[in-house]
Amino acid sequence: MKTDLTRRVALGLAAGALALSATPASAQVSFEGETIEWIIPFSEGGGSDKWARFYAPLLSEALPGQPTVVVKNMPGAGSTKGANWFADNADPDGLMILGTSGSTQFPYLLNDPRVKFDYADWTVVLATATGGVAYMPPDLAAQFESDPQALFENTVFIYGSQGATRLDLVPLLAWELLGMQVEPIFGLKGRGDGRLMFERGEANIDYQTSSAYLSNVLPLVEQGQAVPVMAWGALDPDGNIVRDPSFPDIPTFKEVYTRIKGEEPSGPGWDAWKAFFVAGFPAQKMVFLPKETPQEIVDAYTAAFETIIARPDFKEVSLPHLGVYPQSTGAAAKVRMEQGTVVSEEAKDWVKNWLRERYGVELD
Repeated sequence: MKTDLTRRVALGLAAGALALSATPASAQVSFEGETIEWIIPFSEGGGSDKWARFYAPLLSEALPGQPTVVVKNMPGAGSTKGANWFADNADPDGLMILGTSGSTQFPYLLNDPRVKFDYADWTVVLATATGGVAYMPPDLAAQFESDPQALFENTVFIYGSQGATRLDLVPLLAWELLGMQVEPIFGLKGRGDGRLMFERGEANIDYQTSSAYLSNVLPLVEQGQAVPVMAWGALDPDGNIVRDPSFPDIPTFKEVYTRIKGEEPSGPGWDAWKAFFVAGFPAQKMVFLPKETPQEIVDAYTAAFETIIARPDFKEVSLPHLGVYPQSTGAAAKVRMEQGTVVSEEAKDWVKNWLRERYGVELD
């Protein structure tokens, strides 16, 4: 059965065809009086939640008919629960969208048996690049700077994690390559829960994606409760890792490795880390509609996000929430999606072996 919105789209198309109207197709869609659910498969307070809640009121204003956009958190199973639910329940009427992150992409890339969705079944309308920052309590951060080898030998780091096959793979592998003893507490429903563990003193190392770091961790830094020790970095046009533009004063993991080890990282472990870093961060957060969604509705969403990004004040209002990263729509978003959902078989195999040996995770 067609929804009211689908019927309105069909009627609008018929009227437009009869009149041979030159009006853009997206203008024939109206969400007036509707409520759009934005599914975020993570708990409140993490980077994906912050990202969606920043965009939601702007999207409400920019979509035709100015519908109400409600963020609905649906955490569980490292985001696969919410993504699976969207795949099973979203109608192609534009009234439900999904926001994913690298923690959704990685289980898909690694053939996690809990994944029941396929990115090929969805249409991307926004892709947001982001970064990530790792931080420690001030005393450990001081030792990390002055005598990291002694710190690594004498300290067991406790880290609240969603799971080793999620986006947490990037920090866990980075820290292992450095030689750190990190014991993750798995099963968290979102990175916001990891930050809360750190604030309560239950964890002594944490990392957050840029949006959550800017909103929730920077105040801890300013209060002297946390000190950033490394950022994952960003990619330059040639694919080299450079400093994150949102955190130009924080060294990259590559820089930290070189300082501690006395040489630049190399080898299969580094190659795998970089491959998953690229998959997880240049297209770290994406917004999807079901693939069967009429093109007119897809165009309406694309135009809405383009309108938001083109706002004269967008850079100013987004900076405290998103940092300085590309926001991609249309063909550019599709390129970003490919970056986030394609990794070489060599990198996958290396990571699967590492997960098996290090954490007993069997994915095949």
